[in-house]
Amino acid sequence: MFEYLIMAIFAGFIGSIMGLGGGVIMVPTLTSIFNIPIHKAIALSIMGVVATSVSGSSKYFERKLTNIRLAMYLETATTVGALSGALLALIMREGSLYLIFAVFAFYVCIAQLHSIRNEEKERVVIYKAHVRRVTNKGFFNFSGEYYDEYKETNVKYEVCGYLKGWLISMFAGVGSGLLGIGGGFIKVSAINIFMEVPLKVAIATSKFMIGVTAATSAVLYYVCGVVDLGLVAPIVVGTTIGSYIGTLVMNRLKSRWLALAFAMLVAYLGLNMLFKGLRIIGVMI
Repeated sequence: MFEYLIMAIFAGFIGSIMGLGGGVIMVPTLTSIFNIPIHKAIALSIMGVVATSVSGSSKYFERKLTNIRLAMYLETATTVGALSGALLALIMREGSLYLIFAVFAFYVCIAQLHSIRNEEKERVVIYKAHVRRVTNKGFFNFSGEYYDEYKETNVKYEVCGYLKGWLISMFAGVGSGLLGIGGGFIKVSAINIFMEVPLKVAIATSKFMIGVTAATSAVLYYVCGVVDLGLVAPIVVGTTIGSYIGTLVMNRLKSRWLALAFAMLVAYLGLNMLFKGLRIIGVMI
């Protein structure tokens, strides 16, 4: 049990500083190192995602990094997606799940690397800022401000790309239910790249959202008897500890390096899952 606890602490820590639920690390680790069937690994990961969201999001909320209004808007998409994804996962074959996970991962890696050259997406073009201020008035007024501890300054931002962000968040919800990843690594990219929200705010907002998304599919996995209750305790405790530690350091890190580390980690995990999926379906020996 101790090795599961250590793995969960690491997954919770990485998940916390990158806006993930930890599932993007937990699922491949449980299947590759601990040889747990992927359906059970997904169910365990979902339980850990719920725990890491609860423990991690509170600290970000206290520091005013979380955009609650934006989170509630996007949650309408991810909750529907999570339920659909969980239903699909229970009827799909193992090899297909691994390959879908790999595609998700590669998309995120490419998108995040592309976003690095526009670090934090902080635009200073007066015309665009004016258009956004006019557009954002009314129902879709999700602009905000936070204090960046690394830059030691307040950062103001406007939000755009509402429809694109909503649709990709639904895709993230499907990924959460289907793969046990919490959908965080898709949500962070959607909020940061397509909605032009600063990366640290995207991370904090994603962390707040993934608990609700994961809980939706967790109920279905539990009812179907897929959850290994004997392993839930070390997974939940570990992710909670790791997530809390991660919240203490995230806002002190440079956003550019967060994005680069995030992209490299997801690329490695994507390759791992791709090779395993190809072996299962018989393409590779």
